Amino acid sequence: MSYLPAGLPSPDWDEKSVDAPFWEAARRHRLAVQRCAGCGTYRWGPEWICHACGSFDTRWEEVEGKGRIYSWERCWHPAHPALKEAGPYIVVLVELPHAGSIRLLGNLLGDPLADVSIGQEVRACFEDHQGPGKPFTLVHWQAVGV
Repeated sequence: MSYLPAGLPSPDWDEKSVDAPFWEAARRHRLAVQRCAGCGTYRWGPEWICHACGSFDTRWEEVEGKGRIYSWERCWHPAHPALKEAGPYIVVLVELPHAGSIRLLGNLLGDPLADVSIGQEVRACFEDHQGPGKPFTLVHWQAVGV
């Protein structure tokens, strides 16, 4: 079952793009983020250069798919025509304390009218899509203990 309706544009990435390792890990239902091999700083979104030390030596690390809600919004108006009947839905900014406290954006699965609180623990969930182009997997979030 798909959380998102058909008709949304798919992520546009290829094996040469800076974020390719993120999408490849997601296809394996793993969460991977960038980390500087020079100074060890985690970063998101992906960049070719570390803004902490200036190094171009980047690696990708699988990290635990758990975090906490840093911020959130309940969306009532569709951001795309395919979402016309999908609202409301909740978008969360999730902080990963075990990965330098970087923050990732995603949908919160479950009841779109549920209470949401800052600091609430969440875990990554993966939604596979087969096309129409290249297969891809989206990373969503689900409240822990719900």
